Amino acid sequence: MNDRRKPEPVPAWRDTALTPEARADALIAEMTLREKTAQLVGVWVGASDEGGEVAPHQHEMEQPPDLDTLLPHGLGQLTRPFGTAPVDPALGALSLLRTQRRIAAANRFGIPALAHEECLAGFAAWGATAYPVPLSWGATFNPELVRTMAAAIGRDLRSVGVHQGLAPVLDVVRDARWGRVEETIGEDPYLVGTVATAYVRGLESAGIVATLKHFAGYSASRAGRNLAPVSMGPRERADVILPPFEMAVREGRPGSVMHAYTDTDGLPSAADGALLTGLLRDTWGFTGTVVADYFGIAFLKALHGVAEDWSAAAALALDSGVDVELPTVKTFGQPLLDAVAAGTVPEELIDRALRRVLAQKARLGLLDPDWSPVPAALADVLTAADADADAGAAAAPGADAADPGDPEALRGLVDLDRPANRAIAAELAEQAVVLLHNDGLLPLRSPARIALIGPNADEPTAVLGCYSFPVHVGSQHPKTPLGIELPTLREALAAEFPGSELRTARGVTVDGDDTDGIAEAVLAARQADVVVLALGDRAGLFGRGTSGEGCDAASLELPGRQAQLLDALLDTGTPVAVTLLAGRPYALGRATTEAAGIVQCFFPGEEGTRALAGVLSGRINPSGRLPVSIPAHPAVQPSTYLAARLAQAGDVSSTDPTPAFGFGHGLGYSEFAWSGLAADVTETGTDGEFHLAFEVRNTGARPGTDVVQLYLHDPVASVVQPVQRLIGYRRIPLDPGARCRVELTLPADLASFTGRDGRRIVEPGALELRISASSTDARLTVPLRLTGPARPLDHTRRLHPTVRLRDLPPEPRPVDR
Repeated sequence: MNDRRKPEPVPAWRDTALTPEARADALIAEMTLREKTAQLVGVWVGASDEGGEVAPHQHEMEQPPDLDTLLPHGLGQLTRPFGTAPVDPALGALSLLRTQRRIAAANRFGIPALAHEECLAGFAAWGATAYPVPLSWGATFNPELVRTMAAAIGRDLRSVGVHQGLAPVLDVVRDARWGRVEETIGEDPYLVGTVATAYVRGLESAGIVATLKHFAGYSASRAGRNLAPVSMGPRERADVILPPFEMAVREGRPGSVMHAYTDTDGLPSAADGALLTGLLRDTWGFTGTVVADYFGIAFLKALHGVAEDWSAAAALALDSGVDVELPTVKTFGQPLLDAVAAGTVPEELIDRALRRVLAQKARLGLLDPDWSPVPAALADVLTAADADADAGAAAAPGADAADPGDPEALRGLVDLDRPANRAIAAELAEQAVVLLHNDGLLPLRSPARIALIGPNADEPTAVLGCYSFPVHVGSQHPKTPLGIELPTLREALAAEFPGSELRTARGVTVDGDDTDGIAEAVLAARQADVVVLALGDRAGLFGRGTSGEGCDAASLELPGRQAQLLDALLDTGTPVAVTLLAGRPYALGRATTEAAGIVQCFFPGEEGTRALAGVLSGRINPSGRLPVSIPAHPAVQPSTYLAARLAQAGDVSSTDPTPAFGFGHGLGYSEFAWSGLAADVTETGTDGEFHLAFEVRNTGARPGTDVVQLYLHDPVASVVQPVQRLIGYRRIPLDPGARCRVELTLPADLASFTGRDGRRIVEPGALELRISASSTDARLTVPLRLTGPARPLDHTRRLHPTVRLRDLPPEPRPVDR
């Protein structure tokens, strides 16, 4: 007998033919208030290294919630299942699979959680590739390479069941003493915006929600202190801090934004509705979710003192535009329910946030009728029978998910540090190395005896930033292997110079006061043909390092006794090549004039020491450029190149902020000539374009890459302007003798700024274009003029110049007669 029962209709919120917003609205209409608020919170968990379900994370700031009580109402997010403790990737994926099955089965709608992870310099998981930190991304001046890296990170995240990545950081460096400088892309908003937008595009291309942070002003805290108040005015905020976020929202289309911890002029970002709703959504058109920085909503009461209790903090954040509380449920739990019951929060505000959250889950496929908790990394290794069983589950998606009988058999089957990843990490590290100074010593020509000296000479983690897994989490598990190969500089130099005798001496620690080892280092230097000095930072968190979150510096003097070691080695007379593995720029004292060479690396990741060794040997022709200025004096902060005339050196102050090496500076082993400037259009209306061209030629003996940087100088404006600002750049690789024509189209919009009335405008008047090798090295200058009336602009303005490269035939060689 045939079964003639009609199949149950698919609920509208599971109908993939509808828009994500329509599906969200349909689901909201069926939910209770508690089910709604459950979708607006995360729970901090750790995956099981045995493949069991995740366990709530024990954190010093909060007691873990009871999942049996929470899950029947649903759950919005799972916080860092891979990034909380070391776990084999395959077993972590299985643990997440089983947890998602439990979450979906526990609530009446079968909705799984969205899982998020840190991914600032790679997926922050045990065994995952540790890429260079964002400050190194900035040093490459290569957004497309950063996009390639981000896509690889996204594929790894997605493969094990993660949906959202908490990156990139778009904070513009305003004070290099700030501990989180290593997490930024640099001190220029255009560089930050273009590189961060590329990262967003890469991550989103892999199906991962990118999260812009920290919105906005976090990096401008007083004296570079973490979480300190921000005192900038609205014009600095509009012209320096906000443009990278605006560019990333417009061109990268990220799925999420994270608010900053800080307050600006007394208004915390988490409670700033004009910022989170008025500007971000109503003006820029952002449609994704706004998530809280960890514990940021509770900080409205606990740290900022703008909320009387947790209910008030929840109300303030929700009304301002925060949609999701992270890392775990606190104010958006019972306190928010109490606020609704008391009439201080209308349910419509909860529905507004929930609509964004559920629409995002719909876009990720988490509301689809065929959703499965089995991630791609496990799909091929689970048995076909189990996979078929999973596909047959209809009542509660994921209820009968595939599950191996022997979880231990999965251990080691998921590789998050594949050769392809390492190749990308190596290319990034190589392009990020900045040769600051060279008196001709470099590249080293197979010296017989090398003295490798310094605190970072033989330290595996010297290449990693504070959000790399081995530093961020692994340091709390000292008995657990690192999970990835991290060759030390000693090992890299030994491989790079196999015919040289290599002697190593530490001399001093990174930040200790003990100088007893300096004598041994001096002896080693005197007996060597060359000294490679390995200085820099140790990444850590909240004072457990010299760079990283909560590791702010009182000055930009090298940490500990490193400057004393440096001076002692310079006094030996042996040529010294100074190398830095650091998270911020430091004043280098006598080295800027007395060292034979200086090579700067900003935490270059797992392939970093090989890249550094390759530059020292000449195997790699360096092409990195400084994303931050290197100070000449350690106490002249805050100071960046992006400053007005009165912030420059002058007779009105006894301090001199002139850098030792300016933003954009970097040398190589090739020489380039810039010539043939042709200014086709140098005068245009305030709605027009300038057109120019010039030629770049490699006059050196080896292939190399030059980086053309375009700076705009506005000599007279209605409000004070920086002396110059970056408006474009381009890497130009050329073989020896090769040349190319660089054609520029510069829209007048690039000259815009925030005027007296707070609106962005383009004013008529004289300008100067500086076609430069760095902020301190203008090679070609072009006077320009804008005519006509001042023109107001909005967020639809043009953000980029057009730069076209046209190959030219080599110049004919002169004929000998």
